[in-house]
Amino acid sequence: MSEVFIEELIIYGAVIGAVFFIFFFYLKRGAKKNRETEEKIQKAKEFGLYEPVSLHPVVNPDMCIGTAACIEACPEKDILGLVNGKASTINASRCVGHGACFHACPVQAISLHIGTEKRGVDLPHVSQEFETNVPMIFIAGELGGMGLIKNAVEQGKQAVSYLSKKLNRTEGAAYDIIIVGAGPAGISATLRAKELGLKFVTFEQDTLGGTVYSFPRAKIVMTSAMSLPLHGTVKLGETSKAELLTLWKSVLSKNNIKISEREKVESIERSGEFFNITTSGGNYTSASVLIAIGRRGTPRKLGVKGEEGEKVYYRLLEPELIKNKNVLVVGGGDSAIESAMLIADEGNNVSISYRGESFSRLKPKNLERIESARSENKVDILLNTTVKEILPDKVILSETSGGIKEIPNDLVYVFAGGELPNAFLEKTGIRITKKFGDAILKHS
Repeated sequence: MSEVFIEELIIYGAVIGAVFFIFFFYLKRGAKKNRETEEKIQKAKEFGLYEPVSLHPVVNPDMCIGTAACIEACPEKDILGLVNGKASTINASRCVGHGACFHACPVQAISLHIGTEKRGVDLPHVSQEFETNVPMIFIAGELGGMGLIKNAVEQGKQAVSYLSKKLNRTEGAAYDIIIVGAGPAGISATLRAKELGLKFVTFEQDTLGGTVYSFPRAKIVMTSAMSLPLHGTVKLGETSKAELLTLWKSVLSKNNIKISEREKVESIERSGEFFNITTSGGNYTSASVLIAIGRRGTPRKLGVKGEEGEKVYYRLLEPELIKNKNVLVVGGGDSAIESAMLIADEGNNVSISYRGESFSRLKPKNLERIESARSENKVDILLNTTVKEILPDKVILSETSGGIKEIPNDLVYVFAGGELPNAFLEKTGIRITKKFGDAILKHS
């Protein structure tokens, strides 16, 4: 046997050994990741985070090739993970509908769905062009199921683009389009209407910014690059509420656009070829309507004695002005926890009343912060309790066990969600359907 042959045999053997080692290493690492993901899924099920509550990704396992691009793209983290080489949902209830996973998948194996087979979600019926069952009434943004700022901005812009192509200008209408709501979708739609030269007016029942305006002043708004008509690409990443509102005000001002704030649209009725719109400030006519209001609608109230008092609020705007107070925060969601932490950081005595046994649907950072605050006695967490009565100097709580608890109180902040504007939509003639896991964003 020649020396050359022996050397080649040694080289080939080393190469085969290296390949086997690499294969074994990746196989072992894959198995470890698989176990970690399965453990996370089990934990999510235990904490009630596995079942989605709103918009969430659904992976087609027959198409998925396991690149993990969707996992890397997700800004919320731990929404998706790999199981047996395929992407799978973990904490689906924490999904905010960002859509990054949808766009990142190289084989289009992901679609975005709303609701599940067991839990339906009420949504207005809209086409892919955002038109409702009532011709020339369109819906964009959070009300249509896409609540993330970037998605809402994109939908507002697209809806007006589609609308303009179908627009039939009539002599009986004062406006081409009336936009209801000045949140992210409404602002984007307003800018697009201006860009297209449409005659329009935008109404906001509260203040410019919609849901974003109701965020606490110090709250960080999670967003990503978005394209605003008449402005261009906006890259903010993480920004404050104030910075985002300042941007919108600046763009509107530069384009001589004025939003009609604190004017609530009360009814929309068809009259021949156009619509009659009645607001708290007057009557208007328009050839089309775009509804860009939030899903929260009117804040949900507790329905208890004393709730009509002046010390009860449904949103936190300036936590830095609250000092040395006994404050009760009612609710167990992210808004309640974030607000409670902001108030506690100002040195106030803060209690949180939540009817559940645990905070089961919080973002990881919020869950970590509230547990840390509880261990440091910065907040008093009162689980399994509901508000029974609100008095001038105290609040009476009912305990699940049947007991009664009284706590001293100066201010009450209620974060119990909002009542969907279904009555307003149905009165307008818009059909509401309950979605049981329907796909609202999928690749064609």
